[in-house]
Amino acid sequence: MKGVFWNSDGFKDPKKHKFISDLTKEHNLSFIAISETSRKNFTSPFLKNLCAGRDFLWHVKEPRGRSGGILLGIDLNFYDIGAIDEGDHYVKFHLCTKMDGFKWALVVVYGPAQNNLKEQFLTELVNMCSHEKLPILVGGDFNILRTPYDKNNDNFDSRWPFLFNAIIDGLNLRELEMSGRKYTWANSLPNPTYEKLDRILMATEWEQKFPLSTVIALSRDISDHTPLLLNTGVASSDSNQPTFKFELGWLLRDGFMDMVKKVWSEEDTGSTPMEKWQAKIRRLRQFLRGWAKNVSGANKKEKKDILDALDVLDKKAEYSFLSTREIDVKQCLKNRIAQLLREEEIKWYQREKQRIY
Repeated sequence: MKGVFWNSDGFKDPKKHKFISDLTKEHNLSFIAISETSRKNFTSPFLKNLCAGRDFLWHVKEPRGRSGGILLGIDLNFYDIGAIDEGDHYVKFHLCTKMDGFKWALVVVYGPAQNNLKEQFLTELVNMCSHEKLPILVGGDFNILRTPYDKNNDNFDSRWPFLFNAIIDGLNLRELEMSGRKYTWANSLPNPTYEKLDRILMATEWEQKFPLSTVIALSRDISDHTPLLLNTGVASSDSNQPTFKFELGWLLRDGFMDMVKKVWSEEDTGSTPMEKWQAKIRRLRQFLRGWAKNVSGANKKEKKDILDALDVLDKKAEYSFLSTREIDVKQCLKNRIAQLLREEEIKWYQREKQRIY
């Protein structure tokens, strides 16, 4: 079972939509928890594209003014859903895993950044967790540090961390250790402030059920917060090859029709016209699977190389100041990745509008 918690810092940018869709397909996500959406509603076609066409049930918590907002989606192929609860700062689903009947509570939170609202948030967190009878998993942006080591400078106020840690202990929760990086948020200054504001907490019963669970902090390239990828170490579906989908956008590519004609004419097995037609279809489908992967392979490799280089610089900046040259290199890499993402964004929307399901 895999899922993602992510403070999207506003969810109107198409690059962020494509990021979640690609992440769903790459990791076979069974839930998607997005906070700080700053959006009141989402259309059904939009949500269908967001989860890569899968059978997700979505719940939208509207933002307060220009901030906040939560979007939580669950794959109905893997879970039955019981009660749905919404508070001022959270959304909670009661889930039953279809594979083994395990019942648990999934909660996504968005803690306020304003100090005058933190007490209300922590009070609500205590009330919600203490009244929950099912094993609980709570993830998201808590907007509270736990220790001075959760920040890369000495500007640390111990009041809220002290209360937060006392609440975690009192509720018998434990934080899942995060790998991949030390912090989950950074501002946009040349020498940023880094903080760990996003985390995943679990009850003892939940941990006993999923003892191999891990949390990986993904690359932070389109938001100031790092997505957290949860992996319980338990498969949530089989590994069958995905259904073949022909994309109308392929017809716009130069030489596509000649390529199809060549592949079609080269296949001539079968003793009857129907068998020959079926053999040609199978061969063409097999060929187009590989062709589609190779077409996007070069851009994907360049994008991965750039993101890896940005990630190295970003992690270095968590511990020391970058040199002027490194800051310039980082900006050049950001400009190039923005160009690639814009190109992908255009292609993605063309494909999703013309896709044959």
